[in-house]
Amino acid sequence: MKDEHEFLDVGELPWTPAAGSPGVSERVLAAGPDAAVEVTRLARWAPGLDTSAAGVIRHTYYEEVYLLEGELEDLTLGRTFTPGHYASRPPGMPHGPYRTGPGCVMLEIRTPAP
Repeated sequence: MKDEHEFLDVGELPWTPAAGSPGVSERVLAAGPDAAVEVTRLARWAPGLDTSAAGVIRHTYYEEVYLLEGELEDLTLGRTFTPGHYASRPPGMPHGPYRTGPGCVMLEIRTPAP
């Protein structure tokens, strides 16, 4: 179960480096016992970040992403996504790699698979 908050001023949370994701910083809004698979966060990608070296991504949890600022280019699909775009990915769904020119900020919600 994630942390309990009755309205949190997100602007007061620090941006911290996201573990295992160079060029990504995060503001964790709520996390469960295993924050790698149960977390709600804002993720900020630095301008020029390119995840090509990591290849296509797959993970064991559900992931929802809502792009708030900037743009994110999906190098496999050959499409660029901008604020207002949303993704819902079940466990094992391939996605990425990605590149961003100006950087981006997204709301990300991870939920463990049953």
